[in-house]
Amino acid sequence: MAEPALAERVAAFAATTARTGPPDDVRHSVRQRVLDVLGLCVAAHRLPTSAAAVEFVADQGGRSEAHAVGLPAAVPAAQAAFANGVLAHSLDYDDTHLPSVLHPSAGVVPAALAAAQAAGATGGQTVAAIAVGLELAVRLGMAGYDRELGNSVFFEHGQHATSICGAMGGAASAALLFGLGADGVSHALGLTASFASGIIEANRTGGTVKRLHCGWAAHSAVTAAQLVRRGFTGPPTVLEGRFGFFRAFLRDDADLGQLTDGLGERWSVPEIFFKPYPANHFTHAAIDAGLRLRERGVPVDRIARIELRVPTAVIRTIGQPIEVKRAPDTGYQAQFSGPYAVVAGLLGGSGLGVGLADYTDELARDPRRRALMATVDVVADARCDAIFPYQFPAIVTVRADDGREWTEEVPVNRGGPQHPLTDDELAVKFRENVAGRLTAERARQVEGLVLRLDDLGSVDEILLPLARLESTSHTLRRNA
Repeated sequence: MAEPALAERVAAFAATTARTGPPDDVRHSVRQRVLDVLGLCVAAHRLPTSAAAVEFVADQGGRSEAHAVGLPAAVPAAQAAFANGVLAHSLDYDDTHLPSVLHPSAGVVPAALAAAQAAGATGGQTVAAIAVGLELAVRLGMAGYDRELGNSVFFEHGQHATSICGAMGGAASAALLFGLGADGVSHALGLTASFASGIIEANRTGGTVKRLHCGWAAHSAVTAAQLVRRGFTGPPTVLEGRFGFFRAFLRDDADLGQLTDGLGERWSVPEIFFKPYPANHFTHAAIDAGLRLRERGVPVDRIARIELRVPTAVIRTIGQPIEVKRAPDTGYQAQFSGPYAVVAGLLGGSGLGVGLADYTDELARDPRRRALMATVDVVADARCDAIFPYQFPAIVTVRADDGREWTEEVPVNRGGPQHPLTDDELAVKFRENVAGRLTAERARQVEGLVLRLDDLGSVDEILLPLARLESTSHTLRRNA
């Protein structure tokens, strides 16, 4: 008897997990990620691109099935997934898996929540479905990780693994929540492989299109599951086939064992890194180094030269073109700037050390910050290369105008398994994200409900309180 196709093996794992439930540590991690995503969705409403995405969804009309954060009227599930996916990824504050270098929750969680509302699923069913989707997204990302290259093949091809793999994971989640079973999950993967997309040139030279990627991934996921409900089917060999997912995206470089080895026994979900800072993850160690140098009393106004040493592979994202990275025009561009990250840490800020208030257009153009950024060189470092991409390390050396020198090495990222954020720290992040848009009482209500999501009869309980947001004078300026 022939061995089942990869999609069928994944689908069997998904159906088993939906029936028996994931391990307790995975469930806990999922609840944390739902809270994180919902806070990000609220926070992202300050952006004009978010207003555009929500307005676009509101204009589409259709059946009332699910809620987008900040949109009082229910909309079709795929549209709610789109809006929440855009919101979740827009601040570059969402979680990251290493070394696959993708952001799993921003696509999977919105897809699952929308499908759960449309299907009337329980909180426990939703947690299990999200666990499956996250695990699949991460494993697909890892199938595209080249150990010799030390980087993602998706990334090398200019492809956004986050939206490509996130669409596939979200489809598995949505199919489970619509009650489609193992066959339905397999078919949903077969459809979604034709929808998955995203290129990452905007990381280098600007534009806000990347904010759409997780929205489109979540939309694709829910759409695929709904089409399967209506009879559409996909090829069983959609993953490993001659013209399948791996061949199309990764050519001959896919590591298929990453998808199925230990599937259902060894979980990656708890190992996904939370982001303590609202910026591209490659910049986080630079922020930490800056914060540590600040604690050491480095005289910022006497800095003559700063050297930021990082893995070679990340320079093109946070250090090139250097003239752009030293002088970002917007807060959004600053999120992808190594020089800005060091300076933000040196000057200190909000949240968990550097927060949302530190990435505005005004601060990106602030003359003092621009002057400090002009002193930063971003260079490759062999020690960082040896660690990347299991961590995104950095070494920062500051030289004063009188010859004094300080160095901080950050080999391990805050927010990952080796330096995790506590529940209290994640609560600080959530509360900062919703400040001004939810009352303190409503924020506590949502926080408490999400942390016992397994026990809820419906995810309406966590989404309905977020359908209407308070007006606020605390806004992030236009990030064009």
